[in-house]
Amino acid sequence: METTFEMEPIGTVSRTADAVTVHLDEPYRPGLRQLDRFSHVIVLWWASGHDAPQSRSIVTTQLPYAPGVEAGVFACRSEYRPNPIGITVCPIRHIDEESGVVEVADIDAFDGTPVLDLKPYIGVTDRVEAPRVPAWFDGWPEWLPEEGLGL
Repeated sequence: METTFEMEPIGTVSRTADAVTVHLDEPYRPGLRQLDRFSHVIVLWWASGHDAPQSRSIVTTQLPYAPGVEAGVFACRSEYRPNPIGITVCPIRHIDEESGVVEVADIDAFDGTPVLDLKPYIGVTDRVEAPRVPAWFDGWPEWLPEEGLGL
């Protein structure tokens, strides 16, 4: 089955010394209505720096946070993947619907990264009670700090 999808970014990530924000393009700004009632937002973004045939063909990678461990791209959050889609759950700091700005604590995306979609974080569907993760995550915090990871 050969299917092609076409996606258009809805905005971009902006990083300054003072803030990390998602800037939505004007037509999508009304979509922010009521998002301020949530504490967190799920940001889907395009790893545009790795949108090339060579990067898309990589299906295993060395894990930077687990020396000596190689994993498949579906077992990690690597930017190397067949479709370079990134996802980050971000604490919301402030939303300005009129200007289309969502200030977040942090995101693991570079300045200028295209944003594909925003979704509210909803505990009942976006959280599991007892997830199982590999030993290379031993010592990591159980929860993401509200201020983000400081990437």
